[in-house]
Amino acid sequence: MPKPLSSAAFAAYMSCAACGLPEGAHEPPDDGRFSPSPTATATALTPFSPSVTRGVDGGAAAGAGPFVPYVPGPPVAGAIGPDGGDLSRLLFAVVGDTRPATVDDTSGYPAAIVATIFAGIAALRPSPPMVVSTGDYVFASASRASAISQAAPQFDIYLQARARFAGALFPAMGNHECTGATSSNCGAGAADGEPATYAAFVDKMLAPIGQAAPYYAIDVAAQDAAWTAKFVFVAANAWSTAQEAWLESVMARPSTYTFVIRHEPATADTAPGVAPSEAVMARHPYTLAIVGHSHTYRHDSARPREVLIGNGGAPLSSKDYGFGVFSQRSDGVIDVDMLDWQTRRADASFHFAVRPDGAATP
Repeated sequence: MPKPLSSAAFAAYMSCAACGLPEGAHEPPDDGRFSPSPTATATALTPFSPSVTRGVDGGAAAGAGPFVPYVPGPPVAGAIGPDGGDLSRLLFAVVGDTRPATVDDTSGYPAAIVATIFAGIAALRPSPPMVVSTGDYVFASASRASAISQAAPQFDIYLQARARFAGALFPAMGNHECTGATSSNCGAGAADGEPATYAAFVDKMLAPIGQAAPYYAIDVAAQDAAWTAKFVFVAANAWSTAQEAWLESVMARPSTYTFVIRHEPATADTAPGVAPSEAVMARHPYTLAIVGHSHTYRHDSARPREVLIGNGGAPLSSKDYGFGVFSQRSDGVIDVDMLDWQTRRADASFHFAVRPDGAATP
């Protein structure tokens, strides 16, 4: 098993604390696996202004802003551990899609961006007790044996960057934790088996929170028993009949709030578990589906109960890096905001609010 980076090596990544990634990089094609490029070189980090997108056009962040001061809610008491916990008020952050731009380019991992995001979450007052992540932490060849795979070293970089936030982290599995193809399906007995990318995800991300499978649920309850919440993590790239039966069962379990976290949005239906999980969700109440996969953020009227947060460090397709904050109001409504990764100001054009049943509200 590759060793974690030394503190000196990680410091080298962090020496460019306000750097970005090259423009014009996108999610790779969905129809194939990825192999290491014999000519791959380290991706140079370049100076970055928070007022400019790292998207394909290199111009001002289309569809984003104006950015305004984020207004935090009241303090939060309680604690969240690997099995969930009790809180006085529901508050959590979301980070999505943090992989490097190029396959096996571990030296080009966006560690500075990821670390800045998690440090920003920690700096909020009140700070969210937990973070959920929407997948795609690595970009490593699935064809390489575990002993030489870049998956584990990339996870090590992610985990050291994530350590800027001391609270709980609950990860969803992305397609890059399988073969990299959106259509891939990993796990015991699945078509793509258990490549090094999948094995490293299980070892590095799931084992520390006591999970053996890439699909699981976390329960959070009010300290005064006024509400309950469940966070349901769907692995669309490790889909099976067993997961489908599990999802049906957990979605049927009553809770005030239900948040479904899955890497791919509903439109990315080449992922094996997207359409069948959407069918299960349609039979049960839920508050929001939280997804990633596209390297941007959005919430629109076409799918009002789906919010996409995929701007955690992977090469952007539009807008800017940042993280989502989901904050419960005294009336039970959930406010959802997107905060800029450097300024921690909120995108006023993105803000929305939903009731526990997912209905939109002011």
